[in-house]
Amino acid sequence: MSSRYDQALGIKGEIAALKRERVISAAVDLFYERGYDNTTLDAVAEQLGVTKPFIYSHFGSKAELLAEICSRGINSSQAALDSVLVLPDSPTEKLALICARFVSAVLESQKHIAIFAREAKNLNDEDLKRISTQRRKFDRALTKLLDEGVAAGEFSIGDTHFAALAIQGMISWAYVWYRPDGRLSMTELSDQMAELVLRLVGTAPKS
Repeated sequence: MSSRYDQALGIKGEIAALKRERVISAAVDLFYERGYDNTTLDAVAEQLGVTKPFIYSHFGSKAELLAEICSRGINSSQAALDSVLVLPDSPTEKLALICARFVSAVLESQKHIAIFAREAKNLNDEDLKRISTQRRKFDRALTKLLDEGVAAGEFSIGDTHFAALAIQGMISWAYVWYRPDGRLSMTELSDQMAELVLRLVGTAPKS
């Protein structure tokens, strides 16, 4: 009996999560196309074909919805970084792989990052502080990896923190100009970005 109950709760939770994702997806499209100020929760509900109480069952306010959207870009980037840092590879190998996964995270969250760049001013102070803290965590982790590369004699960098910010900015900015139907595929872009970053830190990529 307990197993069936747990299974039912699990299914119910999955359905709720799917509904929540539908709300986020609709809001992302509308915030991206119209802007935060010009999008109401009524418009999000209309986009989904539901009533506004449906939205409120998942998010307490439009500001809360914006905070969730803005968090996703940095959270996916942090996950990409964390997935590489635990590997037993050399700093050079880790940095190359981080670039590839970081590029993918940025491009898969292209609209989320664009919304954050435009609408950060509309975040509550607490949400903005939380997201800013997460971004600094990312920068510190990347700086630490660069420090390890310098200590191992693999990287030649005078200021590792500055280099980490430059790498983060260079890759993050791809959200502005990348187009899925453009000249470079995501894989080609990842490879070229990794090559640029390795040259930036003073390590020639392997041929």
